[in-house]
Amino acid sequence: MKQVIVRKYGGAGLSRPEQIVEVAKATADLRKQGHSVVLVVSAMGKTTDQLVDLAHSVSSAPNRRELDMLLSTGERVSMALMSMALHELGCPAISFTGSQAGVFTNSSHSDAHIVDIRPVRVESALQEGKVVVIAGFQGVNPETKEITTLGRGGSDTTAVALAAHFQSPRCEIIKNVPGICSADPRYVVNPTTYLSLPAQVAAEMSFWGAKILHYRSVELAQALKVPLFVGNIHDENGGTHLTLNAAGDEDMYESGRILSVNSHSVVETFEIQSDSMNSALNEWSNFLNKHQLPHPQILASAAEPSKARVMVTAPPETLSSIRELVTGVKNISCINESLCSVTATCYGSTSSQLSDKIVQLLANHEIGVKKMTLSSMSISCFVPVEHQERAVQLIHKLIDNSENGN
Repeated sequence: MKQVIVRKYGGAGLSRPEQIVEVAKATADLRKQGHSVVLVVSAMGKTTDQLVDLAHSVSSAPNRRELDMLLSTGERVSMALMSMALHELGCPAISFTGSQAGVFTNSSHSDAHIVDIRPVRVESALQEGKVVVIAGFQGVNPETKEITTLGRGGSDTTAVALAAHFQSPRCEIIKNVPGICSADPRYVVNPTTYLSLPAQVAAEMSFWGAKILHYRSVELAQALKVPLFVGNIHDENGGTHLTLNAAGDEDMYESGRILSVNSHSVVETFEIQSDSMNSALNEWSNFLNKHQLPHPQILASAAEPSKARVMVTAPPETLSSIRELVTGVKNISCINESLCSVTATCYGSTSSQLSDKIVQLLANHEIGVKKMTLSSMSISCFVPVEHQERAVQLIHKLIDNSENGN
């Protein structure tokens, strides 16, 4: 079999039929050059959000199995239309759902993890010279035969897993952005676009709210040693290459240099009555499992006498369901703090005075930090949601300050 190119297209680049035709033309050209091509597609535009709203219009806490059945239809629309557009161009193509493509997952609805890839039908279609279009974000549990979804942004993870299986030279994530930037362009004018970044840095950025890549996809790329590329369909010379070298290989490891500022717009705090953190997390997990809720991303936790707190983020529909169901739970309550997280991802975060500078900078602009966490590569401040955009802008200014870390 020829070398397989795996490309994933995000929903923003597939919002309109004319955009789908444009992608189909680029794909047909790629095939004419002699390449085998696998396309992984997301749902068109805001389709997933619309389907979530539709689910909540009939249920306050939609059943997770049925929600997966509903949400998986978004990517199916994209894959079918893409295949039709390719046929119209005279390019042989076939579309597959995640289950048809052999994407096997565990049984966790709304947040499933890929456990195996067995793309028998994909391999057969590629041998026949067809472009294969695969619905991202979804798979099937091989034991229960149930359709599952991988969580928001899960199409990235689908693409990485397929690229690893086919030993592709790299996995290409095509977005409507120039590459990975130092901040969200909605908050910061003309942020820096990186030509290359260590995957370890990109994983940290994604964990703390960078929307450009699903953080699980970057972790998987690291584990499976799949080079990643993030770029724009209209800019062949731009984009960001993620390298597999460790962040510590860089010369400025202890310089305290900020690389990016990212944010989670909504962080919820839940208080669990318990005598230890272990038992609190166990009770938290049991609550989520009992109600078949996906586990939200824990950003911070703290234990006090007789209680513990966890600070989490997740897609709005998940947080809404948790808030709804926790109301009747005796030992768990939601603390209404209205916080967001703002994170500086950097080299040498703990070996410089950078954290002090960030806190002081925010204080000078009357933005109080309610909690702060540090890792070797990130400084995360939890601040009131009304200050999110301003906090991102202020911290981002330190990127241009040559003395920001010393």
